[in-house]
Amino acid sequence: MTSQVSKTVLRLEAEDVRGLNDGINFKKNQEDGKCYIIYKVKDKIRACVNQCKHQGGLFIKDIEDLDGRTVRCTKHYWKLNVATMEYVNPPDSFMQDELEAVLSDTDGSLELVELNPPDPWTAEPREAQELHAGEITLTYITHACMELKAGNKRMMFDPWLIGPAFARGWWLLHEPPSDAMDRLSQADLIYISHMHSDHLSYPTLQRLSKKRPDIPIYVGDTSRPVFWYLEKSGVNLTNINVVPFGVWQNVDEHLRFMILMDGIHPEMDTCLIVEYKGHMILNTVDCTIPNNGRLPHGVDVMMSDFAGGASGFPMTFHGGKYTESWKADFIKNERKKLLNYKTQLVKSLQPKIYCPFAGYFTEAHPSDRYIKETNSKNSAADLNESIRKSCPNILTWTPVPGSVLDLALALKDPSNRRVITEPPNGTKIFKDSWDFDLYLDELKASASAEIFKYKSWIQFYYNWAGFKDYNLVIRVTETDDDFKPLKGGYDYLVDFLDLSFPAVRPKRDHAYEEIKNRVNVMRHVVLNGRLWDDLYIGFNNRMSRDPDVYHHKFWNHFQIELPLLQIFLNIYI
Repeated sequence: MTSQVSKTVLRLEAEDVRGLNDGINFKKNQEDGKCYIIYKVKDKIRACVNQCKHQGGLFIKDIEDLDGRTVRCTKHYWKLNVATMEYVNPPDSFMQDELEAVLSDTDGSLELVELNPPDPWTAEPREAQELHAGEITLTYITHACMELKAGNKRMMFDPWLIGPAFARGWWLLHEPPSDAMDRLSQADLIYISHMHSDHLSYPTLQRLSKKRPDIPIYVGDTSRPVFWYLEKSGVNLTNINVVPFGVWQNVDEHLRFMILMDGIHPEMDTCLIVEYKGHMILNTVDCTIPNNGRLPHGVDVMMSDFAGGASGFPMTFHGGKYTESWKADFIKNERKKLLNYKTQLVKSLQPKIYCPFAGYFTEAHPSDRYIKETNSKNSAADLNESIRKSCPNILTWTPVPGSVLDLALALKDPSNRRVITEPPNGTKIFKDSWDFDLYLDELKASASAEIFKYKSWIQFYYNWAGFKDYNLVIRVTETDDDFKPLKGGYDYLVDFLDLSFPAVRPKRDHAYEEIKNRVNVMRHVVLNGRLWDDLYIGFNNRMSRDPDVYHHKFWNHFQIELPLLQIFLNIYI
Protein backbone atom coordinates (compact mmCIF):
# COMPACT_ATOMS: atom_id res chain seq x y z
CA MET A 1 0.00 0.00 0.00
CA THR A 2 1.60 3.27 -1.14
CA SER A 3 1.71 6.45 0.90
CA GLN A 4 -0.87 9.15 0.24
CA VAL A 5 0.61 12.28 -1.33
CA SER A 6 -0.59 15.81 -1.94
CA LYS A 7 0.05 17.31 -5.39
CA THR A 8 -0.66 20.70 -6.97
CA VAL A 9 -2.28 19.92 -10.33
CA LEU A 10 -2.96 23.46 -11.54
CA ARG A 11 -1.72 26.90 -10.53
CA LEU A 12 -3.23 30.20 -11.64
CA GLU A 13 -1.44 33.48 -11.09
CA ALA A 14 -3.31 36.40 -9.52
CA GLU A 15 -4.13 37.98 -12.89
CA ASP A 16 -5.73 34.74 -14.09
CA VAL A 17 -7.66 34.41 -10.82
CA ARG A 18 -9.06 37.91 -11.25
CA GLY A 19 -10.08 36.91 -14.79
CA LEU A 20 -12.28 34.03 -13.62
CA ASN A 21 -15.94 34.48 -14.50
CA ASP A 22 -18.70 33.96 -12.00
CA GLY A 23 -20.02 30.48 -12.63
CA ILE A 24 -18.23 27.83 -14.69
CA ASN A 25 -14.67 28.19 -15.99
CA PHE A 26 -12.70 25.62 -18.02
CA LYS A 27 -8.93 25.61 -17.51
CA LYS A 28 -6.09 23.54 -18.95
CA ASN A 29 -2.67 22.78 -17.50
CA GLN A 30 -0.34 23.69 -20.35
CA GLU A 31 2.40 21.40 -19.07
CA ASP A 32 0.54 18.07 -19.03
CA GLY A 33 -2.61 18.93 -21.01
CA LYS A 34 -5.04 17.92 -18.24
CA CYS A 35 -8.26 19.89 -17.99
CA TYR A 36 -10.12 21.24 -14.96
CA ILE A 37 -13.39 22.94 -14.11
CA ILE A 38 -13.46 25.88 -11.71
CA TYR A 39 -16.78 27.11 -10.34
CA LYS A 40 -16.72 30.61 -8.83
CA VAL A 41 -19.47 32.40 -6.97
CA LYS A 42 -18.63 35.59 -5.10
CA ASP A 43 -15.48 34.74 -3.11
CA LYS A 44 -16.01 30.97 -3.05
CA ILE A 45 -14.30 28.57 -5.44
CA ARG A 46 -14.87 24.87 -6.10
CA ALA A 47 -12.93 22.78 -8.61
CA CYS A 48 -12.66 19.31 -10.09
CA VAL A 49 -10.96 17.38 -12.88
CA ASN A 50 -12.75 17.76 -16.21
CA GLN A 51 -13.52 14.05 -16.55
CA CYS A 52 -16.82 12.24 -16.24
CA LYS A 53 -16.92 9.42 -13.70
CA HIS A 54 -19.03 7.25 -16.04
CA GLN A 55 -16.59 6.49 -18.83
CA GLY A 56 -14.07 9.32 -18.64
CA GLY A 57 -15.68 11.72 -21.10
CA LEU A 58 -14.91 15.44 -21.25
CA PHE A 59 -17.42 17.97 -19.92
CA ILE A 60 -18.56 21.00 -21.90
CA LYS A 61 -21.08 23.75 -21.18
CA ASP A 62 -24.65 22.51 -20.99
CA ILE A 63 -26.77 24.54 -23.42
CA GLU A 64 -29.89 23.64 -21.41
CA ASP A 65 -28.41 25.04 -18.21
CA LEU A 66 -30.16 28.25 -17.21
CA ASP A 67 -28.37 29.05 -13.95
CA GLY A 68 -24.75 28.49 -15.01
CA ARG A 69 -24.05 25.52 -12.74
CA THR A 70 -24.22 22.45 -14.96
CA VAL A 71 -21.83 20.85 -17.46
CA ARG A 72 -22.57 18.00 -19.89
CA CYS A 73 -20.41 15.00 -20.81
CA THR A 74 -19.63 14.68 -24.51
CA LYS A 75 -19.86 10.86 -24.43
CA HIS A 76 -23.22 9.91 -22.94
CA TYR A 77 -24.66 13.30 -21.97
CA TRP A 78 -24.27 12.79 -18.23
CA LYS A 79 -24.66 16.09 -16.39
CA LEU A 80 -22.73 17.43 -13.40
CA ASN A 81 -23.80 20.30 -11.13
CA VAL A 82 -20.43 21.90 -10.40
CA ALA A 83 -21.89 24.04 -7.59
CA THR A 84 -22.66 20.89 -5.58
CA MET A 85 -20.38 18.32 -7.32
CA GLU A 86 -23.43 16.07 -7.75
CA TYR A 87 -24.37 14.29 -10.98
CA VAL A 88 -27.90 15.38 -11.84
CA ASN A 89 -28.33 13.16 -14.89
CA PRO A 90 -28.68 10.37 -14.03
CA PRO A 91 -29.78 11.49 -10.55
CA ASP A 92 -28.52 9.76 -7.39
CA SER A 93 -25.55 8.29 -9.23
CA PHE A 94 -22.14 9.78 -8.32
CA MET A 95 -20.45 12.61 -6.53
CA GLN A 96 -17.56 14.22 -8.41
CA ASP A 97 -14.18 14.06 -6.64
CA GLU A 98 -13.44 17.62 -5.61
CA LEU A 99 -10.02 19.27 -5.68
CA GLU A 100 -8.91 21.54 -2.88
CA ALA A 101 -8.84 25.16 -4.07
CA VAL A 102 -6.16 27.07 -2.13
CA LEU A 103 -6.23 30.84 -2.64
CA SER A 104 -3.05 32.60 -1.49
CA ASP A 105 -3.38 35.50 0.94
CA THR A 106 -0.03 36.84 -0.14
CA ASP A 107 0.10 36.93 -3.93
CA GLY A 108 -3.52 36.16 -4.92
CA SER A 109 -2.61 32.99 -6.78
CA LEU A 110 -4.81 29.87 -6.83
CA GLU A 111 -3.63 26.27 -6.54
CA LEU A 112 -5.75 23.19 -7.16
CA VAL A 113 -4.53 20.38 -4.93
CA GLU A 114 -5.22 16.66 -5.32
CA LEU A 115 -4.70 13.84 -2.85
CA ASN A 116 -3.66 10.49 -4.26
CA PRO A 117 -5.19 8.11 -3.38
CA PRO A 118 -8.19 10.22 -2.31
CA ASP A 119 -9.90 7.51 -0.20
CA PRO A 120 -7.06 5.36 1.18
CA TRP A 121 -9.21 3.80 3.90
CA THR A 122 -11.04 1.80 1.23
CA ALA A 123 -7.91 -0.30 0.66
CA GLU A 124 -8.13 -3.77 2.14
CA PRO A 125 -11.73 -3.39 3.38
CA ARG A 126 -12.98 -5.39 6.33
CA GLU A 127 -16.55 -6.45 7.07
CA ALA A 128 -17.99 -5.17 10.34
CA GLN A 129 -18.22 -7.91 12.93
CA GLU A 130 -20.58 -8.11 15.86
CA LEU A 131 -19.22 -6.51 19.02
CA HIS A 132 -19.70 -7.53 22.62
CA ALA A 133 -20.46 -5.09 25.43
CA GLY A 134 -17.24 -3.50 26.65
CA GLU A 135 -15.22 -4.59 23.60
CA ILE A 136 -14.82 -1.02 22.29
CA THR A 137 -15.05 1.88 24.73
CA LEU A 138 -14.10 5.53 24.53
CA THR A 139 -13.26 7.36 27.75
CA TYR A 140 -13.04 11.13 27.67
CA ILE A 141 -10.06 12.42 29.67
CA THR A 142 -9.81 16.16 28.94
CA HIS A 143 -9.66 18.59 25.96
CA ALA A 144 -8.54 16.44 22.96
CA CYS A 145 -7.45 13.46 25.04
CA MET A 146 -9.50 10.28 24.65
CA GLU A 147 -8.68 6.76 25.70
CA LEU A 148 -9.79 4.13 23.19
CA LYS A 149 -10.04 0.55 24.41
CA ALA A 150 -10.38 -1.92 21.53
CA GLY A 151 -10.18 -5.58 22.46
CA ASN A 152 -7.15 -5.91 24.71
CA LYS A 153 -5.40 -2.77 23.41
CA ARG A 154 -5.54 0.76 24.75
CA MET A 155 -4.78 3.82 22.62
CA MET A 156 -4.52 7.43 23.81
CA PHE A 157 -5.15 10.52 21.67
CA ASP A 158 -3.38 13.86 22.24
CA PRO A 159 -2.61 13.70 25.97
CA TRP A 160 -2.54 17.18 27.54
CA LEU A 161 -2.99 16.42 31.24
CA ILE A 162 -0.93 19.03 33.09
CA GLY A 163 0.51 22.50 32.59
CA PRO A 164 -0.37 25.26 30.14
CA ALA A 165 -0.40 25.38 26.36
CA PHE A 166 1.00 28.19 24.21
CA ALA A 167 3.42 29.36 26.91
CA ARG A 168 0.85 30.54 29.45
CA GLY A 169 -2.23 31.44 27.41
CA TRP A 170 -4.29 28.22 27.57
CA TRP A 171 -5.11 26.11 30.60
CA LEU A 172 -7.25 23.00 30.94
CA LEU A 173 -10.93 23.66 31.54
CA HIS A 174 -11.69 20.11 32.67
CA GLU A 175 -10.08 18.28 35.58
CA PRO A 176 -8.63 15.02 34.20
CA PRO A 177 -9.65 11.86 36.06
CA SER A 178 -7.38 11.21 39.06
CA ASP A 179 -5.88 8.15 37.33
CA ALA A 180 -5.32 9.87 33.96
CA MET A 181 -1.52 9.76 34.14
CA ASP A 182 -1.62 6.08 35.12
CA ARG A 183 -3.94 5.37 32.18
CA LEU A 184 -1.52 7.17 29.88
CA SER A 185 1.52 5.28 31.09
CA GLN A 186 -0.34 1.97 30.66
CA ALA A 187 -1.45 2.67 27.08
CA ASP A 188 -0.26 0.40 24.29
CA LEU A 189 0.20 3.33 21.92
CA ILE A 190 -0.34 7.08 21.69
CA TYR A 191 -1.41 9.19 18.70
CA ILE A 192 -0.40 12.86 18.63
CA SER A 193 -2.11 14.82 15.87
CA HIS A 194 0.19 17.84 15.58
CA MET A 195 2.78 20.01 17.24
CA HIS A 196 0.53 22.56 18.97
CA SER A 197 1.04 22.38 22.71
CA ASP A 198 -2.59 21.63 23.57
CA HIS A 199 -2.02 18.32 21.73
CA LEU A 200 1.70 17.75 22.16
CA SER A 201 2.14 18.69 25.82
CA TYR A 202 5.78 18.54 26.88
CA PRO A 203 4.94 18.88 30.61
CA THR A 204 2.69 15.81 30.24
CA LEU A 205 5.25 13.88 28.22
CA GLN A 206 8.03 14.81 30.64
CA ARG A 207 6.13 13.10 33.43
CA LEU A 208 5.24 10.16 31.19
CA SER A 209 8.87 9.68 30.11
CA LYS A 210 9.91 9.05 33.70
CA LYS A 211 7.59 6.04 33.80
CA ARG A 212 7.70 4.76 30.22
CA PRO A 213 10.23 6.43 27.94
CA ASP A 214 9.75 3.62 25.40
CA ILE A 215 5.97 3.93 25.03
CA PRO A 216 5.07 3.78 21.29
CA ILE A 217 3.98 7.19 19.97
CA TYR A 218 2.70 7.65 16.41
CA VAL A 219 2.64 10.84 14.36
CA GLY A 220 2.12 11.70 10.70
CA ASP A 221 4.97 12.47 8.31
CA THR A 222 4.38 16.23 8.20
CA SER A 223 6.96 18.51 6.59
CA ARG A 224 7.37 20.29 9.94
CA PRO A 225 8.10 17.30 12.17
CA VAL A 226 5.66 16.97 15.06
CA PHE A 227 8.52 16.37 17.48
CA TRP A 228 10.87 19.02 16.06
CA TYR A 229 11.41 20.41 19.58
CA LEU A 230 12.01 17.09 21.35
CA GLU A 231 15.79 17.34 21.79
CA LYS A 232 15.60 20.93 23.04
CA SER A 233 12.79 20.01 25.45
CA GLY A 234 14.93 17.52 27.34
CA VAL A 235 12.12 14.96 27.34
CA ASN A 236 13.43 11.42 26.93
CA LEU A 237 11.13 9.49 24.57
CA THR A 238 12.70 6.65 22.63
CA ASN A 239 9.88 5.11 20.56
CA ILE A 240 8.46 7.82 18.31
CA ASN A 241 7.15 6.45 15.02
CA VAL A 242 6.65 8.76 12.01
CA VAL A 243 4.26 7.02 9.62
CA PRO A 244 3.25 7.85 6.02
CA PHE A 245 -0.16 9.29 5.29
CA GLY A 246 -2.99 7.09 4.10
CA VAL A 247 -1.41 3.74 5.02
CA TRP A 248 -3.01 1.27 7.44
CA GLN A 249 -0.87 0.60 10.51
CA ASN A 250 -1.72 -2.80 11.99
CA VAL A 251 -1.71 -3.01 15.78
CA ASP A 252 -3.02 -6.56 16.05
CA GLU A 253 -5.28 -8.95 14.15
CA HIS A 254 -8.35 -6.74 14.55
CA LEU A 255 -7.05 -3.21 15.28
CA ARG A 256 -5.47 -0.84 12.78
CA PHE A 257 -5.26 2.91 12.24
CA MET A 258 -4.47 5.39 9.47
CA ILE A 259 -3.22 8.97 9.72
CA LEU A 260 -4.47 11.51 7.15
CA MET A 261 -3.27 15.04 6.37
CA ASP A 262 -5.19 18.30 6.57
CA GLY A 263 -6.05 20.01 3.29
CA ILE A 264 -5.25 23.52 4.58
CA HIS A 265 -2.21 22.78 6.76
CA PRO A 266 -0.69 19.55 5.42
CA GLU A 267 2.70 20.72 6.66
CA MET A 268 1.66 20.31 10.31
CA ASP A 269 -1.90 19.03 10.92
CA THR A 270 -3.31 15.51 10.80
CA CYS A 271 -6.40 13.48 11.60
CA LEU A 272 -7.01 9.81 12.32
CA ILE A 273 -9.12 6.80 11.38
CA VAL A 274 -9.09 3.83 13.76
CA GLU A 275 -10.72 0.55 12.74
CA TYR A 276 -11.48 -2.46 14.93
CA LYS A 277 -13.23 -5.51 13.48
CA GLY A 278 -14.53 -3.36 10.63
CA HIS A 279 -15.90 -0.60 12.89
CA MET A 280 -14.47 2.86 12.18
CA ILE A 281 -13.76 5.78 14.49
CA LEU A 282 -12.97 9.10 12.79
CA ASN A 283 -11.06 11.73 14.78
CA THR A 284 -10.64 14.93 12.75
CA VAL A 285 -9.11 16.80 15.72
CA ASP A 286 -8.28 20.42 14.66
CA CYS A 287 -8.09 19.88 10.89
CA THR A 288 -9.70 22.69 8.89
CA ILE A 289 -10.42 20.49 5.87
CA PRO A 290 -9.36 16.97 6.87
CA ASN A 291 -8.11 14.90 3.95
CA ASN A 292 -9.11 17.71 1.58
CA GLY A 293 -12.74 17.19 2.55
CA ARG A 294 -12.92 13.54 1.51
CA LEU A 295 -13.91 11.48 4.55
CA PRO A 296 -15.58 8.12 5.14
CA HIS A 297 -19.36 8.15 5.40
CA GLY A 298 -21.32 6.30 8.04
CA VAL A 299 -18.48 5.71 10.51
CA ASP A 300 -19.43 4.37 13.90
CA VAL A 301 -18.01 7.32 15.84
CA MET A 302 -16.90 10.77 14.70
CA MET A 303 -15.08 13.27 16.92
CA SER A 304 -14.04 16.83 16.06
CA ASP A 305 -13.23 20.22 17.51
CA PHE A 306 -16.12 22.63 17.98
CA ALA A 307 -15.31 25.62 20.18
CA GLY A 308 -13.46 28.22 18.10
CA GLY A 309 -11.41 30.90 19.81
CA ALA A 310 -8.06 29.24 19.08
CA SER A 311 -6.43 32.39 17.74
CA GLY A 312 -5.40 35.83 18.90
CA PHE A 313 -7.63 37.41 16.25
CA PRO A 314 -9.43 39.69 16.86
CA MET A 315 -9.10 39.86 20.67
CA THR A 316 -5.45 40.94 20.69
CA PHE A 317 -5.87 43.65 18.03
CA HIS A 318 -6.51 47.35 18.65
CA GLY A 319 -6.90 50.56 16.68
CA GLY A 320 -8.99 51.27 13.61
CA LYS A 321 -12.10 49.11 13.35
CA TYR A 322 -11.17 46.95 16.35
CA THR A 323 -13.66 48.37 18.79
CA GLU A 324 -15.17 46.16 21.47
CA SER A 325 -18.50 46.08 19.66
CA TRP A 326 -16.83 45.11 16.36
CA LYS A 327 -14.92 42.32 18.09
CA ALA A 328 -18.06 41.03 19.79
CA ASP A 329 -20.02 40.97 16.52
CA PHE A 330 -17.17 39.31 14.64
CA ILE A 331 -16.68 36.62 17.29
CA LYS A 332 -20.41 35.93 17.49
CA ASN A 333 -20.67 35.53 13.71
CA GLU A 334 -17.55 33.35 13.48
CA ARG A 335 -18.76 31.03 16.20
CA LYS A 336 -22.14 30.74 14.52
CA LYS A 337 -20.51 29.93 11.18
CA LEU A 338 -18.34 27.28 12.81
CA LEU A 339 -21.32 25.69 14.56
CA ASN A 340 -23.27 25.61 11.30
CA TYR A 341 -20.28 24.18 9.42
CA LYS A 342 -19.80 21.40 11.94
CA THR A 343 -23.52 20.62 11.84
CA GLN A 344 -23.49 20.37 8.06
CA LEU A 345 -20.30 18.29 8.07
CA VAL A 346 -21.79 15.78 10.49
CA LYS A 347 -25.02 15.74 8.50
CA SER A 348 -23.12 15.01 5.28
CA LEU A 349 -20.99 12.24 6.80
CA GLN A 350 -23.82 10.61 8.80
CA PRO A 351 -21.78 8.99 11.58
CA LYS A 352 -23.76 6.81 13.94
CA ILE A 353 -22.36 8.71 16.95
CA TYR A 354 -20.85 12.20 17.16
CA CYS A 355 -18.76 13.68 19.96
CA PRO A 356 -17.45 17.29 20.08
CA PHE A 357 -14.13 17.57 21.88
CA ALA A 358 -10.74 19.33 21.52
CA GLY A 359 -12.15 22.65 22.66
CA TYR A 360 -12.13 22.50 26.42
CA PHE A 361 -9.56 25.14 27.34
CA THR A 362 -9.78 28.36 29.30
CA GLU A 363 -7.76 31.57 29.67
CA ALA A 364 -7.46 30.99 33.41
CA HIS A 365 -4.63 33.31 34.44
CA PRO A 366 -5.96 36.52 36.07
CA SER A 367 -3.92 38.73 33.73
CA ASP A 368 -5.86 37.23 30.79
CA ARG A 369 -9.26 38.12 32.18
CA TYR A 370 -9.97 40.38 29.20
CA ILE A 371 -9.35 37.53 26.76
CA LYS A 372 -11.48 35.13 28.79
CA GLU A 373 -14.40 37.57 28.83
CA THR A 374 -14.06 38.52 25.17
CA ASN A 375 -13.19 35.18 23.56
CA SER A 376 -16.57 33.47 23.74
CA LYS A 377 -16.65 29.89 22.46
CA ASN A 378 -19.21 27.46 21.14
CA SER A 379 -20.86 25.10 23.58
CA ALA A 380 -20.57 21.38 22.88
CA ALA A 381 -24.14 20.97 24.10
CA ASP A 382 -25.36 23.63 21.64
CA LEU A 383 -23.60 21.92 18.75
CA ASN A 384 -25.05 18.56 19.68
CA GLU A 385 -28.51 20.09 19.92
CA SER A 386 -28.07 21.56 16.43
CA ILE A 387 -27.01 18.15 15.11
CA ARG A 388 -29.95 16.37 16.73
CA LYS A 389 -32.37 18.84 15.13
CA SER A 390 -30.78 18.32 11.73
CA CYS A 391 -30.10 14.57 12.10
CA PRO A 392 -32.28 12.99 14.80
CA ASN A 393 -30.92 9.56 13.87
CA ILE A 394 -27.38 10.47 15.05
CA LEU A 395 -26.53 9.78 18.69
CA THR A 396 -24.63 12.71 20.22
CA TRP A 397 -22.32 12.62 23.22
CA THR A 398 -21.34 15.66 25.28
CA PRO A 399 -18.46 14.26 27.32
CA VAL A 400 -17.29 15.07 30.84
CA PRO A 401 -14.02 13.77 32.31
CA GLY A 402 -14.28 10.07 33.02
CA SER A 403 -17.45 9.46 31.02
CA VAL A 404 -17.38 6.27 28.94
CA LEU A 405 -19.14 5.35 25.70
CA ASP A 406 -19.69 1.65 24.95
CA LEU A 407 -19.85 1.23 21.18
CA ALA A 408 -21.44 -2.22 21.15
CA LEU A 409 -24.34 -1.05 23.32
CA ALA A 410 -24.75 2.13 21.24
CA LEU A 411 -24.98 0.19 17.98
CA LYS A 412 -27.43 -2.32 19.41
CA ASP A 413 -29.76 0.20 21.10
CA PRO A 414 -28.80 3.91 21.19
CA SER A 415 -31.59 4.56 23.71
CA ASN A 416 -30.04 2.18 26.24
CA ARG A 417 -29.03 4.23 29.29
CA ARG A 418 -25.94 2.07 29.70
CA VAL A 419 -24.49 3.33 26.38
CA ILE A 420 -22.82 6.23 28.22
CA THR A 421 -21.55 5.78 31.75
CA GLU A 422 -21.12 9.06 33.59
CA PRO A 423 -18.50 9.51 36.34
CA PRO A 424 -19.68 9.02 39.94
CA ASN A 425 -21.59 11.81 41.66
CA GLY A 426 -19.23 14.29 43.22
CA THR A 427 -16.52 13.82 40.59
CA LYS A 428 -14.71 17.09 39.95
CA ILE A 429 -15.47 18.25 36.42
CA PHE A 430 -13.92 21.72 36.14
CA LYS A 431 -10.46 22.77 37.26
CA ASP A 432 -10.13 25.54 39.81
CA SER A 433 -6.34 25.62 40.27
CA TRP A 434 -3.51 25.43 37.73
CA ASP A 435 -0.11 25.81 39.46
CA PHE A 436 0.48 29.09 37.65
CA ASP A 437 3.73 29.96 39.45
CA LEU A 438 5.40 26.66 38.60
CA TYR A 439 5.16 27.31 34.86
CA LEU A 440 5.46 31.11 34.85
CA ASP A 441 8.71 30.89 36.82
CA GLU A 442 10.21 28.97 33.88
CA LEU A 443 9.32 31.85 31.58
CA LYS A 444 10.80 34.36 34.00
CA ALA A 445 14.05 32.40 34.06
CA SER A 446 14.33 32.70 30.28
CA ALA A 447 13.80 36.45 30.45
CA SER A 448 16.81 36.92 32.71
CA ALA A 449 19.21 34.92 30.51
CA GLU A 450 22.64 36.45 29.96
CA ILE A 451 22.20 37.08 26.23
CA PHE A 452 19.46 39.65 26.78
CA LYS A 453 21.91 42.03 28.43
CA TYR A 454 23.24 42.81 24.96
CA LYS A 455 21.10 44.47 22.30
CA SER A 456 22.96 42.59 19.58
CA TRP A 457 20.75 39.52 20.27
CA ILE A 458 18.02 41.23 18.25
CA GLN A 459 19.95 41.31 14.99
CA PHE A 460 21.33 37.84 15.64
CA TYR A 461 17.89 36.37 16.24
CA TYR A 462 16.17 37.78 13.16
CA ASN A 463 19.09 36.85 10.94
CA TRP A 464 18.80 33.30 12.30
CA ALA A 465 15.04 33.33 11.65
CA GLY A 466 15.81 34.06 8.00
CA PHE A 467 12.72 35.99 6.93
CA LYS A 468 13.45 38.79 4.45
CA ASP A 469 12.71 40.28 1.00
CA TYR A 470 9.22 41.28 2.16
CA ASN A 471 8.04 44.89 2.39
CA LEU A 472 6.99 44.84 6.03
CA VAL A 473 8.32 46.79 8.99
CA ILE A 474 7.48 45.72 12.53
CA ARG A 475 7.97 47.51 15.80
CA VAL A 476 8.41 45.11 18.71
CA THR A 477 7.98 46.38 22.26
CA GLU A 478 8.69 44.31 25.34
CA THR A 479 5.99 44.71 27.99
CA ASP A 480 4.89 43.47 31.38
CA ASP A 481 1.99 41.03 31.79
CA ASP A 482 -0.52 43.88 31.30
CA PHE A 483 1.13 45.02 28.04
CA LYS A 484 2.60 48.18 29.48
CA PRO A 485 6.06 49.03 28.11
CA LEU A 486 8.73 47.52 30.30
CA LYS A 487 11.20 49.86 31.93
CA GLY A 488 14.57 48.87 30.55
CA GLY A 489 12.97 46.57 27.97
CA TYR A 490 13.78 46.56 24.29
CA ASP A 491 11.77 48.54 21.75
CA TYR A 492 13.02 48.10 18.19
CA LEU A 493 12.18 48.12 14.48
CA VAL A 494 12.82 45.35 11.97
CA ASP A 495 12.63 46.09 8.24
CA PHE A 496 12.13 42.77 6.47
CA LEU A 497 12.70 44.16 3.01
CA ASP A 498 16.46 44.13 3.58
CA LEU A 499 16.49 42.66 7.11
CA SER A 500 17.79 45.83 8.69
CA PHE A 501 17.15 47.38 12.09
CA PRO A 502 16.54 51.10 11.55
CA ALA A 503 16.16 53.68 14.30
CA VAL A 504 13.11 55.18 12.56
CA ARG A 505 10.59 53.91 10.01
CA PRO A 506 11.78 54.13 6.37
CA LYS A 507 10.31 56.86 4.16
CA ARG A 508 9.24 54.47 1.37
CA ASP A 509 5.72 53.00 1.26
CA HIS A 510 5.59 49.90 3.44
CA ALA A 511 3.27 47.75 5.54
CA TYR A 512 3.66 48.31 9.25
CA GLU A 513 2.78 46.35 12.38
CA GLU A 514 3.25 47.21 16.02
CA ILE A 515 3.58 44.13 18.24
CA LYS A 516 3.69 44.38 22.01
CA ASN A 517 4.98 41.13 23.51
CA ARG A 518 5.02 39.96 27.10
CA VAL A 519 8.73 40.01 27.81
CA ASN A 520 8.87 36.65 29.58
CA VAL A 521 7.14 34.85 26.72
CA MET A 522 9.01 36.60 23.91
CA ARG A 523 12.40 35.93 25.47
CA HIS A 524 11.45 32.32 26.17
CA VAL A 525 10.54 31.97 22.49
CA VAL A 526 13.81 33.56 21.39
CA LEU A 527 16.01 31.68 23.84
CA ASN A 528 14.60 28.31 22.83
CA GLY A 529 14.00 28.91 19.12
CA ARG A 530 10.28 28.29 19.58
CA LEU A 531 7.53 29.18 17.13
CA TRP A 532 5.49 32.35 17.54
CA ASP A 533 2.30 30.38 18.21
CA ASP A 534 3.20 30.86 21.86
CA LEU A 535 2.74 34.60 21.29
CA TYR A 536 -0.13 34.75 18.80
CA ILE A 537 -2.35 31.80 19.71
CA GLY A 538 -1.41 32.16 23.38
CA PHE A 539 -2.76 35.75 23.55
CA ASN A 540 0.67 36.94 24.71
CA ASN A 541 0.86 39.97 22.46
CA ARG A 542 -1.18 42.97 21.37
CA MET A 543 -1.09 44.22 17.80
CA SER A 544 -2.03 47.01 15.44
CA ARG A 545 -1.30 47.19 11.73
CA ASP A 546 -1.33 49.71 8.91
CA PRO A 547 -2.81 48.89 6.53
CA ASP A 548 -5.11 46.39 8.25
CA VAL A 549 -3.87 43.41 6.24
CA TYR A 550 -2.96 39.92 7.42
CA HIS A 551 0.61 39.19 6.30
CA HIS A 552 0.34 35.45 5.77
CA LYS A 553 3.89 35.06 4.52
CA PHE A 554 5.33 36.68 7.65
CA TRP A 555 3.18 34.88 10.18
CA ASN A 556 3.45 31.55 8.39
CA HIS A 557 7.23 31.81 8.58
CA PHE A 558 7.36 32.59 12.28
CA GLN A 559 4.59 30.15 13.22
CA ILE A 560 5.63 27.19 11.06
CA GLU A 561 8.85 27.71 9.09
CA LEU A 562 11.49 28.85 11.58
CA PRO A 563 14.73 26.86 11.26
CA LEU A 564 14.71 23.40 12.79
CA LEU A 565 18.37 23.67 13.81
CA GLN A 566 18.40 25.76 16.97
CA ILE A 567 22.05 26.73 16.81
CA PHE A 568 21.98 30.51 16.86
CA LEU A 569 22.17 30.86 20.63
CA ASN A 570 24.99 28.36 20.91
CA ILE A 571 26.96 30.38 18.38
CA TYR A 572 25.97 33.63 20.02
CA ILE A 573 27.04 32.52 23.46
